[in-house]
Amino acid sequence: MMRHDVSRISPLLSANLAPTVPVFTTACPRNCYSTCSFRVHVEDGKLRRIEAHEGNRATPEGPCLKGLSYVERVSSPDRILHPLRKRADGSFARISWDEALDEITRRLVDVREREGPQAVLYYKASGTKGLLNEVGRAFWRLYGGYTTTYGDLCWPAGLEATRLTLGANKHNAPWDLENARLIVMWGKNPAETNIHQGVFLERALRAGGHLVVVDPRRTETAERAELLIQPRPGTDGALALAVAHLLTRDGHVDEAFVREHVLGFRDFAASVAERTPEWAAEVTEVPVAHIERLAQLFASVRPATINAGFGMQRYTNSGQAMRAMIALLAITGNVGRPGAGWVFADLQSHVFDEVCDPVASFPPEAPDGVARVSISTARLGEEMLATRDPALRFAWVERGNPVTQNPDTRRVLEAFRALEFRVVVEQFLTDTAREADIVLPAKSMFEQSDVINAYWHPYIQLKQKVLDPPGEVRPESEVYWTLAERLGVPAEARLAAGMPEPGDAGVEAFLRRHLEALGAGVTLERLREGPVIAPGHQEIAFSDGVYPTPSGRIELRSEEAARHWGVDELPTYAEPVESVRPPRRGSDPYGLYFMTPNTKNRIHSQFNNLRTIRAFSPAPFLQIHPDDARARGVGEGARVRVFNDRGSLEVAARLDFGVKPGCVAVTNGWWIGEGGSVNFCSRGRETDMGHGAAFHDNLVEVELVDGDGGRSRAAGGPGAPGWPTGADER
Repeated sequence: MMRHDVSRISPLLSANLAPTVPVFTTACPRNCYSTCSFRVHVEDGKLRRIEAHEGNRATPEGPCLKGLSYVERVSSPDRILHPLRKRADGSFARISWDEALDEITRRLVDVREREGPQAVLYYKASGTKGLLNEVGRAFWRLYGGYTTTYGDLCWPAGLEATRLTLGANKHNAPWDLENARLIVMWGKNPAETNIHQGVFLERALRAGGHLVVVDPRRTETAERAELLIQPRPGTDGALALAVAHLLTRDGHVDEAFVREHVLGFRDFAASVAERTPEWAAEVTEVPVAHIERLAQLFASVRPATINAGFGMQRYTNSGQAMRAMIALLAITGNVGRPGAGWVFADLQSHVFDEVCDPVASFPPEAPDGVARVSISTARLGEEMLATRDPALRFAWVERGNPVTQNPDTRRVLEAFRALEFRVVVEQFLTDTAREADIVLPAKSMFEQSDVINAYWHPYIQLKQKVLDPPGEVRPESEVYWTLAERLGVPAEARLAAGMPEPGDAGVEAFLRRHLEALGAGVTLERLREGPVIAPGHQEIAFSDGVYPTPSGRIELRSEEAARHWGVDELPTYAEPVESVRPPRRGSDPYGLYFMTPNTKNRIHSQFNNLRTIRAFSPAPFLQIHPDDARARGVGEGARVRVFNDRGSLEVAARLDFGVKPGCVAVTNGWWIGEGGSVNFCSRGRETDMGHGAAFHDNLVEVELVDGDGGRSRAAGGPGAPGWPTGADER
């Protein structure tokens, strides 16, 4: 087992250790592929050391820098430890819990009497996973109703494409990747976003495997690849169809597998007959030789795995693109076998959830009319403003930072500022928290027990309570319990709705009920020792040949796709809405594709406020190809404005030959005060299926900032729209 002694990493993470201190097993609940297991040492009520837990085969090397930075995060001097109320000048003042809850209760009663309960927006995101997250929905139903969102910012197009084609979102266990001999990282950069996968990737390569990376950027992962394919953003579907053309034309199809398991192959083969490499080269700007080489690898190397990233399915055509990619595996027989298959999301550990079905997520989740599920997450600002009967008056936000992370930041700001009252539950004064009237302090992962699952590996894990909350921090479940009491809801009704009683005993009883309902012998006692593989887990996905589609086969032709989403029954290619190619339906004057990828030291807008992390990423910068920079008079380190008709931000330029010409990139998650959200430039649009956010359909232009800094107001700097005037900077 590899141990991480925090004293070797940063003084901010170090502490003197007693010879013997309590050690607890826990797991990171952040929205991240790895969902690491680790052990924590606690001394004198403080977190002292974080080390690996070998019980999780997917993450035996231990947590990343973000995980290690929890030592700083839980005791950060910037952490919110008391309820805050916004003053007239925009700054915040500490108030008591009674003051906060009295005002929130009064506002909730007033809104319900004047407008009805659905005038309240309950916005919950995925910043923290856990069974206790469902307590919020239980409270708002007891309140009498609420309005909430449908869809998701992250992955719905890929989930729906996978469900339509294979019938279920599952993939081989992470460690099976080392059995693959062809690995295509299609829009995925695990060196940044899934670092533990790198262990299994490296083993596959050492055993003679081939790695292909498809990405407009030359990423850290691409440095290990034998072939880097850099398509024009949003054209991945065209590339996949051209590879399918070559495989079907040249007879590199697994006929026996197709006969037994695939529906619609002949129609699909006919549909790609004209999708030649020459056609795809013109569309994607990928050389014909690279397309042919990728097809040759699929034809000659088995088993093959495609790992698809989340970012490349955030385009208006991406559901169909993902279907085309899965088709490559289906026609070559690379499904249901060791080292083979489609790796996107493995929901086999989601044993407590309803089936993840984007079709079922809209219309509303509650046929009794309690929940109005009427606002697209992708179009949050626009649809909040347009909501009527009743209009929105009050918002409650938890586990998310929509001002920074949702498309079209300016519209989101406008929508939140149009409300009468806003409550945000947070650990730090994020951009969204700064828009609140009342901020309630949120617990850290170490201050309340919960059970979590994952979407890359198959484990169920216990996130144990190991610390008491500092200051006046209260777990959200206790806040909801108290608010329900103040609203006159009897304790019996609260318990019947699934709300745990306050205190550790109430939480433990809540978790035990859920585990007992699972009926698979997974207990709190087992989970305290370490992670447990979810009951019924299939290590090689679809190895039984069962595909829960309407036909019981892998569906290259899907009637459901056409019926639900209005797309072709077969995977097809359409130009993204915002494109430099005709027809230019998006931002006509803007000629650069704006990519906003993740980075290894943040999870979107989390962690970069910590000094440990900021040492590695002090400020945002723009990656731009030297040819594009030269055409705009931009030199290395120059201050530039990235803009379109929706908004702008101002950053330093970094010239990078690894970025495809015509593309620029800034990592997402920067707060407005750090240089500006990338979503000042994005548009609220949905993907072609799944109600995902197509905010990567995003054209911009880049120009030098005037030497006197005169553009800073337009670029998200002090005085710009969205900047928290007069707020306490902490």
